[in-house]
Amino acid sequence: MIYLKSFKLLSDREEGIILDTDMRNIYNNYYPLHIFTPKQLKDIEFADITIFYGDNGSGKSTLLNIIAAKLNAQCKERIDKGSYFNIYVDMCEYDMAKKPIDIKRISSDDVFDYLLNLHAINNNINRQKESLSQEFLINRQMKVHGAYESMEMLKNITDAKTKNMSSYIRQRLVNNNIIEQSNGESALMFWQQEIEENAIYILDEPENSLSAENQLKLKQFIEESVRFYHCQFIISTHSPFLLSLKDAKIYDLDSVPTDVKKWTKLNNVQTYYNFFQKYQKEFREEEDKC
Repeated sequence: MIYLKSFKLLSDREEGIILDTDMRNIYNNYYPLHIFTPKQLKDIEFADITIFYGDNGSGKSTLLNIIAAKLNAQCKERIDKGSYFNIYVDMCEYDMAKKPIDIKRISSDDVFDYLLNLHAINNNINRQKESLSQEFLINRQMKVHGAYESMEMLKNITDAKTKNMSSYIRQRLVNNNIIEQSNGESALMFWQQEIEENAIYILDEPENSLSAENQLKLKQFIEESVRFYHCQFIISTHSPFLLSLKDAKIYDLDSVPTDVKKWTKLNNVQTYYNFFQKYQKEFREEEDKC
């Protein structure tokens, strides 16, 4: 589903107007001026899935920040890059075909924060486990007679004598199921929880924290979200797995002028291809052994 049809960045002349009218030229940081004009990138046309590809420092994350700020996208962290950034964003233009229910910008840092929160929960659960293990051993040695301070204490003693330690602990742990997830599985679960229907999602390198296998699962999930949930995705990535997203429109920010390319023609993908071609014989030898 295409909600955002097009976006206009500033031209050389428009960037010059900003500098000519701004009297605060004591600043040395003109970010994000002079990033996209040398790449001759001004007019961006969007598809259901639009990808900004490029090496580190190519400006793909900056481009996502500009689009997200202009669209007032929901962000877990505030996008504030200084006076020139805000002026630049104000002067950008866009064309929306249809208004989505929601617009979200999600970065790899948001995934890391989510994983850190899970680790904190897991660490707390592990501490609870140790405490409950000691409680189980103490209660197992106690005799059931006389008066007790509470019915809960009597229940704990009875459970310790009639159940094994594992059952005793599991029954008393909250959110016990959350600790079974690996980092990659948890990161994939994060994306599945975030994506809802009829929305624009601006994703900054969503492949971080994901194995190759889970990147392929995320690829399938994004494709299904476009098809069944009517979502539009704007993504920055250099993952060959996500670059192969079906019908994605890919802007190569490493090329001058910036051009739309097929994913198989991108330098990063060609590097992987040439590497595996070099060792093709070894792969075939392993297949023959099987």
